[in-house]
Amino acid sequence: MPQEIQPQPGKSPRILVVDDDPGQRSLLDSFLESQGFHTTLVESGERALEILGANTFDMMISDVRMPGLSGLETLRRMRQHGITMPVLLVTAYADIREAVGAMRDGALNYLAKPIDLDELLVTVQEVTGISHTTPLRYREDKQLPAHVVARSPLMQALFQEMSLIAPSETRVFITGESGTGKEVLADVIHTWSDRAKKPLIKVNCAAIPETLLESELFGHEKGAFTGAGTQRLGRFEDAAGGTIFLDEIAEMSPPLQAKLLRVTQDGSFQRIGSNREILADVRILAASNRHLEEEVKAGRFREDLFYRLNVVEVRIPPLRERREDILPMANLFVTEFAHGRARLAETTTTALECYSWPGNVRELRNAMERAVLLSRSELILPEHLPGKLREMIKTAPPVHNGEAPLEDVEREAILQALKQHDFNRTETAKSLGISRRALIYKLQRFRQEGFEVG
Repeated sequence: MPQEIQPQPGKSPRILVVDDDPGQRSLLDSFLESQGFHTTLVESGERALEILGANTFDMMISDVRMPGLSGLETLRRMRQHGITMPVLLVTAYADIREAVGAMRDGALNYLAKPIDLDELLVTVQEVTGISHTTPLRYREDKQLPAHVVARSPLMQALFQEMSLIAPSETRVFITGESGTGKEVLADVIHTWSDRAKKPLIKVNCAAIPETLLESELFGHEKGAFTGAGTQRLGRFEDAAGGTIFLDEIAEMSPPLQAKLLRVTQDGSFQRIGSNREILADVRILAASNRHLEEEVKAGRFREDLFYRLNVVEVRIPPLRERREDILPMANLFVTEFAHGRARLAETTTTALECYSWPGNVRELRNAMERAVLLSRSELILPEHLPGKLREMIKTAPPVHNGEAPLEDVEREAILQALKQHDFNRTETAKSLGISRRALIYKLQRFRQEGFEVG
């Protein structure tokens, strides 16, 4: 049996990836290969043991829950046969206690789902002997569509990460407040994927009555129910070879969640009124403005479906966290509505930058459409803005040292949370309800301003 080996200079470290979920395998394969590693993919613990009987690897990354041999049992059998290669376990939150116990069986560490790519890269680099300061390698061949604004560091980082994720087949769960642009992100992921020449089908689960949603997604046969006068293909069939975007997924009923779970597990479904299995060659993107983990705890959303959909979680930050995007976006909307014949006055731009935009991009777009309609000249003034913005201009507190008091409060809250969590960035981000990447960029700004961030 092979033993642990040290990576040889000039050779790409070899990593064995073990996961029964094709989407997860595709993500790890696409990401690790883009970072300079060589991957071998297998779908089960049994197959992993066979591969290890004749091959050597620098490390193994394995899911915990798999049919047949679990990741934990696969690890135990490897150690029994003297294979000391480092093993990194990937686990859902519900499995973490079990995964921690696996450290006694020789697991190197574990990563919680959804996988944080930065954390994954650091761990793999440390194991394979590559400097952990080596940054992520991003794809440079992916260009943003002209209508997408990403001036802020947060959005630039988000789209850089999407450039690595989009080419894979993995499922992506998009979170964020209403109006942040979840549908726009789904468009970009599909455009950058290998499925770009096939359809992108969008379904708003909240906009379709529950009694019709199953037929909308999976279709029905003629006579399947009252009013079904003809056969109807569902949206999964319409999206064949492409991508389906399920917006407001939390609105889906439990029976329909069970049917969707089957699609994520074996890629098959049945039309209403039919016993014939149909294979769905479709990549699933899902989105919600609700916290699905809370929905799972409350029993309103299936835990197994949540983890199936949430292979990669992407949080779109609200406009108040990416103020660098406000004016470029406002100018883009003004150009669209005024056909290039209007511009923003300086006092207007100040108001736009100071406002908190609770409705996010959707609210900004509506405000610019209104302003263009009310403006009788080529100059858009504060008086053309919605009433909430005009009132804010009158009552806004003075700015001190170039920084709004709101930013003082935000900085103090972040630094306090950082200390409470012993400068652990992952736990700090969770406690604040922001992404780890968003936290890192804020800490970089605080460090430049002279604050101690660990």
